[in-house]
Amino acid sequence: MRRTAVLGLTGALIAGTVVAAVPQTAVAGGTAHGHEHHVNAEDIGVRIAAARAADAGIDWAACPADWGIAAPVQCGWVTVPVDYAKPYGAKIRIAVDRIGSTGTAAERQGALIYNPGGPGGSGMRFPLRVTTKNPIWTATAKAYDFVGFDPRGVGHSAPISCADPQEFVKAPKADPVPDSEADKRAQRKLAAEYAEGCKERTGAAMLAQMTTPNTARDLDVIRAALGERKLNYLGVSYGTYLGAVYATLFPGHVRRMVVDSVVNPARDQIWYQNNLDQDVAFQGRWDDWKAWVAKYDSVYHIGSTPAKVQAQWERLRATAKAHPIGGLVGPAELLGLFQSAPYYDSSWATVAGVWSKYLAGDTQALVDAAAPDLSDTAGNIASENGNAVYTAVECTDSPWPRDWRTWDRDNSRLHAKYPFLTWANAWLNLPCATWGVPQRKPVEVGTGHGLPRVMIVQSTRDAATPYSGAVELHRRFKGSLMITEKDAGSHGVTGLVNPCINDRVTGYFVNGSLDRHDVTCTPHAAPVPPTS
Repeated sequence: MRRTAVLGLTGALIAGTVVAAVPQTAVAGGTAHGHEHHVNAEDIGVRIAAARAADAGIDWAACPADWGIAAPVQCGWVTVPVDYAKPYGAKIRIAVDRIGSTGTAAERQGALIYNPGGPGGSGMRFPLRVTTKNPIWTATAKAYDFVGFDPRGVGHSAPISCADPQEFVKAPKADPVPDSEADKRAQRKLAAEYAEGCKERTGAAMLAQMTTPNTARDLDVIRAALGERKLNYLGVSYGTYLGAVYATLFPGHVRRMVVDSVVNPARDQIWYQNNLDQDVAFQGRWDDWKAWVAKYDSVYHIGSTPAKVQAQWERLRATAKAHPIGGLVGPAELLGLFQSAPYYDSSWATVAGVWSKYLAGDTQALVDAAAPDLSDTAGNIASENGNAVYTAVECTDSPWPRDWRTWDRDNSRLHAKYPFLTWANAWLNLPCATWGVPQRKPVEVGTGHGLPRVMIVQSTRDAATPYSGAVELHRRFKGSLMITEKDAGSHGVTGLVNPCINDRVTGYFVNGSLDRHDVTCTPHAAPVPPTS
């Protein structure tokens, strides 16, 4: 699940037409939760769109030069309805890319589709795991075409926007930790303006359809366009929720599915409670990183104990608040850099190294790492777009508290014990309190008829998607296999070198093999400073 520390940013649901020509049987792909699902307009609309896509296929060609995706990867488009209740209404094009399987014709098993998370992440770089010869995926690449896509609203797929990109990235922004009620009022005003900007710049018709169920329907249309009878899928972070919703809506269309670093799919968790739970988990992983920095004090000279590292952080934060570093890096920008450490332990040495250089007098290293680059207009457009999709999907997927007193109570309570991320996360999500289009009811995720065994992979100390989410999905998906990486906390486990996990993921995708019982793996190798 995506987090960002970019802060301080400057209708009615129309019922669709049911098409009588389509048989009104169970939900597309099977029945959900072990009982009959009453067909609605979206169920019929996705069948129409999938049949249309299967007939059309995908016209694969060289990717546009400015996409930065070189041959032999190919790109194409899949057309989907904006609103599945109106399959003959407005449409958008979803950008997809692929690289063919590297094995023999006899070894090929179809296409493997990937979503990296977000909401707002692009999967278009997934085929590059083949061209870069990533050893973790060599055997799987022999069996599958690797297929990536930009979800609706992302990148090249009818991108949405909520703010001017250059204004969006400007720094320094307000300190996310409020000192007064006036600070809170200012942040509330900014959040309301951002919500209004989403509606104005994206349009209510599109914004109202920016939901996880619609992206899952898009995924089924992509499956059909690829000529695949069933879906092979790898989803990470938010991609696990997308996969869980897909498997619920289309259980009979799933062949093999791996979900890695799992969003808690319970209805009462989507999305408000999940974000509160993140605040607790990020604090725990922040503490892990401080202990690691202290362990290598001979390298970084930041502090020899976690308490001393914390004191240095508070000193750095206070300095940046009083006088933004380089005129650009305040507390919000610092958090944008430093939160990558609890997110991914591959960032531990990088962030510690930048901090160490700053303490040694190299201010520019910190500015380069944390400040925006206004000359990078393409990057800024992508950053703004990613945040817009994150906000649009989470705010539209489910109801959020509308009463500020609820937000204030919950986040004040959490900040007292878990201060690293709490208020920053609150302001990021606060546009959902004044959201300008109807907020949906989340899908009740569960096992439907025909759903095969799903593989769930999770580290116990993940900050972005706490471990309890994987436990909950495991409970809901009957027969699923859960692989736990114990005493580890990096987000996105399947991309790391850990044979206990890598071999099982490969075996599942290539041979369909799954352990009879859940598996616990020891952690992958801990980071080591490059100079030690």
